[in-house]
Amino acid sequence: MARLPVITGFGGINAAGRSSFHHGYRRLVLDALPQDKADRTLQSLSALMGVPAGDREYILNHTLVRKIEAGWFDTEAIPCNKSMPLAPAGDVLSFVTRARNLPEQLPENWTVTEVEKGRVRVDMRGASDFLVHTTRTSEVRAAGQLPTGFDPAALYASRSHPRGLQLSVYGASDAIQSVGIGWETLLSVVRPDQVSVYASSAMAQLDENGNGGLLAARLGGKRVTSKQLALGLADMPSDFVNAYVLGSIGSTGPSLGACATFLYNLRAGVQDIRSGRARIAIVGAAEAPITPDVIDGYATMGALATDAGLMKLDGVDSLDEAAYRRACRPFGDNCGFTLAEASQFVVLMDDELALEQGASIYGSVPDVFINADGYKKSISSPGAGNYLTVAKAASLVREVLGERTLRERSFVQAHGTGTPQNRVSESHILNEVAKAFGIESWPVAAIKAYLGHTVASASGDQLVTTLGVWSDGLLPGIATVSEFAADVHQSNLSLSREHREIDTDAALLNSKGFGGNNATAAVFSPGVTRALLQARHGKAALSDWQGREEQVAATARAYDDSAIAGRAEVIYRFDHNVLKGDELAISDTSISLPGYANAVDLKIDTPYASWLSSK
Repeated sequence: MARLPVITGFGGINAAGRSSFHHGYRRLVLDALPQDKADRTLQSLSALMGVPAGDREYILNHTLVRKIEAGWFDTEAIPCNKSMPLAPAGDVLSFVTRARNLPEQLPENWTVTEVEKGRVRVDMRGASDFLVHTTRTSEVRAAGQLPTGFDPAALYASRSHPRGLQLSVYGASDAIQSVGIGWETLLSVVRPDQVSVYASSAMAQLDENGNGGLLAARLGGKRVTSKQLALGLADMPSDFVNAYVLGSIGSTGPSLGACATFLYNLRAGVQDIRSGRARIAIVGAAEAPITPDVIDGYATMGALATDAGLMKLDGVDSLDEAAYRRACRPFGDNCGFTLAEASQFVVLMDDELALEQGASIYGSVPDVFINADGYKKSISSPGAGNYLTVAKAASLVREVLGERTLRERSFVQAHGTGTPQNRVSESHILNEVAKAFGIESWPVAAIKAYLGHTVASASGDQLVTTLGVWSDGLLPGIATVSEFAADVHQSNLSLSREHREIDTDAALLNSKGFGGNNATAAVFSPGVTRALLQARHGKAALSDWQGREEQVAATARAYDDSAIAGRAEVIYRFDHNVLKGDELAISDTSISLPGYANAVDLKIDTPYASWLSSK
């Protein structure tokens, strides 16, 4: 019998703050929350940022999308090299330098003479190319930066880890501790190979400590380090979680799908749970792309909202802080997306394990649909695949929960990047699917308006926000637009600039990634999930679960209290219980590992065993 993947924990970090216990979501709708919830979220942010909770104005101004701050890089003076060919004014151009600064291979038109110990004169005949160190200004000055003052590297022995891996450690640790059940306790009731970890970045690690430093080192006159290539790989977020957070020996295999990467990893985890291959799946993504080079790349493509583009839209000669906060304008008159950083992780369990352990149930993920675009002209342009994924997800909701639920009690978390092309193509997809399924006014949210585009983590942002919507009943408005663009298709959609109260049972999370990486997840609310579990396991099982869940929820809240007080620690276990091959007890039916309560069962369940009449 198929198992239902149930969400039992979630955590991470983005420009709105810590994700667990809905704090990041509540920053988006802070002005519409009851005072006690708003105050607690401000306390959570103050702990991250190292400022008093009462300094509300500072906290609000230094979260969400905003002008790039000096802690990231100086947008007015980005270091670079300028190619400058030089030729002598006469027959020879001479200069003096240190001998050790000479290139290993001298140009043929150079003559070198020692002038004193360690110093030489170079006589250059004819032209040579030189690189001159200088600075440039950035075309883009807005980004979805993490809350000012939050430094993931300071929370554990980060040892020159790329920022994306620092965020992975934090996000996975936050998610695991949000469950309220100790990881060792969970490992004691499942086999170690019944745990899956799927997490990645989309663009790999592109800062100085990863591939960015690797590729730029020699051109910048530096040496490549021993860590840059290894830690720069796109699969490192899951590798770090396996090796330093969980000590997992279960299935892994991170997926990459551009902006749909989180949903690609989510599908892998969902499939493992549904098939019984795993009983616990840790799913996530992390991206840290706010670097001058990455911004330069996207800006050159015409994908980002540049200062010039925003000024043209607004008819102004300069941008103030408020304008930078409105840089991302999904489904409005816009000029590009806004790059951002984040790490999001969720903990999935099969329904039976969740009930047995009394795990809190935040929702469930019955399936994730992925389709490519077919033949394309431009690799980055939208195509047919996203129509399929959205329609399949809508069909699943109708099949499981019924026509009325799909039409009246579902909503969409749009990809909503803030580009002119996306506003037309995605609105057409959603609108046409709504028409086909008889949905008259489909509520649509677009949270990149607040968070920016976190690339691999973008649909993770959508998922944790959706869990917040079901907790507090508020769908974030698309507040950064003054009005929705005339070319947006919305005859059967409901777009709103204002936050609105909403009561729903299902959500569709939609992602459209470069290269034709389309994905849509169907997610069920906690209430619907409990109804499904009761239908399968009976009222008595649900009643027993509720009794156990109270203690689990209390333990989880204690972690939240510690985090808000600034006392919570990140899980990072370097050189901890490292296993050697001779420590394993191996037989032809099982493998036992020190430190793991249960052995790995070597009996393989395969449909092919009966194909041959004799073996």
